[in-house]
Amino acid sequence: MNIEWDDYFMSLAVLVSLRSKDPNSKVGAVLVNDNKVIGTGYNGLPSGIDESKFTWDRDIDSNGWLNTKYPYVIHAEANALLNSIGDTKGTTIYVTLQPCNECAKLLIQAGVKRVNFLDEKYKDCDSFIASMKLLDAANVKYSKMDIKNMKLIIDTLKSYLDEG
Repeated sequence: MNIEWDDYFMSLAVLVSLRSKDPNSKVGAVLVNDNKVIGTGYNGLPSGIDESKFTWDRDIDSNGWLNTKYPYVIHAEANALLNSIGDTKGTTIYVTLQPCNECAKLLIQAGVKRVNFLDEKYKDCDSFIASMKLLDAANVKYSKMDIKNMKLIIDTLKSYLDEG
């Protein structure tokens, strides 16, 4: 049995997310054109920065915004666009978390035409509501998806690990 393209690319996004050092939100993205991966990205600090000088803290109220991860982390979608090796117009992005409004703007500007995401845990937050409004206004299609063959993928990984 083989897996469908959507399952394949979203599974890759999950795998890419494991590169993130964020202990709270590991996010991965895979940018695809004509069933070919043209970019991947995960959330993290900009390249070359000494990560020991920054925090992964999320508590704005007690620490203040500058003492959290938020002003410093590049989102997975932005990294996938920055890492792309081809034209991004008309592409599809697979991302493990529903894009925020800032990423939606970048995706629209880059010409991405479809956004598939796995998790919408922040769907009621203003940033994610704004994201959907932006995508709608730009006629970018989006959908929450489930990996249909996750059990097959996990079983296959387990068999490789057992053989090794």
